[in-house]
Amino acid sequence: MTNRICLLSSAYWAPVQYYAKLYAYPEVWIEACEHYVKQTWRNRCLIASPGGTQVLTVPVVKPAADKCPMKDIRISDHGNWRHLHWNALVAAYGNSPFFEFYADDFQPFYTRKWDFLFDFNEAIRRKVCELLDLQPAVRQTASYGLTGGPADDLRDTISPKVPWEADAGFAPRPYYQVFARKYGFQPGLSVADLLFNMGPEALLVLRDSVVGAGR
Repeated sequence: MTNRICLLSSAYWAPVQYYAKLYAYPEVWIEACEHYVKQTWRNRCLIASPGGTQVLTVPVVKPAADKCPMKDIRISDHGNWRHLHWNALVAAYGNSPFFEFYADDFQPFYTRKWDFLFDFNEAIRRKVCELLDLQPAVRQTASYGLTGGPADDLRDTISPKVPWEADAGFAPRPYYQVFARKYGFQPGLSVADLLFNMGPEALLVLRDSVVGAGR
């Protein structure tokens, strides 16, 4: 952490690493104007299921142009994905300590239709931040990237294709996981895993996962 501002990509049920940045930085910008990139956390997340890690992917409508801004990417209704995602979360976390406590906060995300992926992702992020009392100043870019001040650009750092070990500002603190006895502690999972397993104490896990200067 070299600056007090960071730039992040939009993400669906972003990983714990992402929320550690929301804890560490007092000001965060979410990139809305970059060209949409496939096979990233922008439309997928990783959870711990009874059978091992499971990827949940939000289907999107293929844009008319090859390069489409993230904020204009539409969600597809293909494959009854909302029902499948919610059932996957129930199967993964129904027996976790805090799933029942938070279920009513998140089930509406899978009963209401959202047109745009960016808006859907941001609504989930805001709810998670509200429940964890995470209060960075979060803004959206009006053009690609940031101008006018120094910021740590983490858009490509937090990615399924980049191991978390490559992030010098993050070292995951182990926490209780439902399937740890079977699989051991699994870093790199969605914040859903942290929230449903740890509840309010998730904030302490985020704090202890930040390497370097805190907020």
